[in-house]
Amino acid sequence: QNKLVALVALVSRHLDQPLAVLIQSLSGSGKTTLMEGVLAFVPKEQRLKYSAISKQSLYYLGDDTDLRHKVLALVEEEGASSAAYALKLLQSEGELTIASTGKDPQTGRMVTHEYRVEGPVMLLLTTTAIDLDEELQNRCVVLTVDEDRAQTRAVHTLQRTRRTLEGRLAQATRANLISLHQNAQRLLRPIAVVNPFAPLLTFPDHRTRLRRDHAKYLALIDAITLWHQYQRPHKTATVPGPPGGPATIALEYIEATWADVELATHLAHLVLGRSLDELAPQTRRVLAGLTALADERAAAARVPRSAVRITRRDLRDAIGLSNTQVRLHLERLEALELVIPHGGGRGTLTTYELAYSGPAEIGPGPHLPGLVSPDAMPPSAGAAAPARAYPAGLAALLTQLAGGWRPHGGAMAGGERSEDSAALLEETQGDASDPIANAAAAHDTVPA
Repeated sequence: QNKLVALVALVSRHLDQPLAVLIQSLSGSGKTTLMEGVLAFVPKEQRLKYSAISKQSLYYLGDDTDLRHKVLALVEEEGASSAAYALKLLQSEGELTIASTGKDPQTGRMVTHEYRVEGPVMLLLTTTAIDLDEELQNRCVVLTVDEDRAQTRAVHTLQRTRRTLEGRLAQATRANLISLHQNAQRLLRPIAVVNPFAPLLTFPDHRTRLRRDHAKYLALIDAITLWHQYQRPHKTATVPGPPGGPATIALEYIEATWADVELATHLAHLVLGRSLDELAPQTRRVLAGLTALADERAAAARVPRSAVRITRRDLRDAIGLSNTQVRLHLERLEALELVIPHGGGRGTLTTYELAYSGPAEIGPGPHLPGLVSPDAMPPSAGAAAPARAYPAGLAALLTQLAGGWRPHGGAMAGGERSEDSAALLEETQGDASDPIANAAAAHDTVPA
């Protein structure tokens, strides 16, 4: 799920207002692996990756580096903390400008120089922080890495598989597969996306921050449509030109389908549904484990839940997290008044009382109430596209998502690809009829 959301976000770099992605998880959980795995699909000339940036460095990139419709990846958000203000402006405004003084080389007098960095640019960051900067979080789609024990076993299995002959062969073919998908990405170009179903869409509106989340939802739809630009008819609309200029101005565009809306709605439930939760998913899982442990002890002692006292060691043994992880999550729960610490003075042991009164179960998964139902397809959307065989990884993902998802169909638009682009596509020898399926196929074949 994270890979699919991240890949769609990377494609959004060709939109006027791209998405930004922040991968949040504790150290060693695999957030950098996820970043590198999806970045590999982007051609090298369309991405920039830094370990850290200084406060003013972004303002001076414009002289030598063109950021328009590219990906700017920062390995650790902490390494860009001094440039946080510039990153926020670059994401929301699409450009950066700064006025700086310096000496004129001809006269030696102090003069003002203006520096400009133009976007739009897609931001991709990782962080280990549990409490995120609210302004940065509002601007980003936040992804979290699975830290459960079952996922750790799966990682161990993959690491062992890489040492086998099958694993070595898969790594040997990785370069060819990556080259194939980078060439497919090079075929994409910025083009206007029109969503004929926009008036039918709904979105929750009880919080101010949902204004930005709504824009992310619409951008998900646009990015999915943009990814299928060679499967959609290219249309043209004209408007009267300005006085003294051309008589008309033409706008080339492609239209979103209801299948695009369906997939974007499913993804919005997964990644935007967390925006209504004050707890990070990892902290929510710790709360669930703490609640289950308190309920078990309360039932055994026949006392109310509030009478149970739990130590950090009890919680570590119950949920299998390190002392550092447990301490960080308990501090977050204490700040939200979901747990109450007792003791902790000099020479005394700190115990915790559970003030949370909800159930122990986490629930079926993230959900964003108020979205249009994927099954409410308007009659104008037409019949569902014919079924298409998808790779096992994508098919399993679509099965996990609630409701049905109809794959995109239709012939490739003719006459819209240059001879160079057509030759490049033929050189890749891949099936460009469904880029999402192809991306999933590569991740099924190559260990991420």
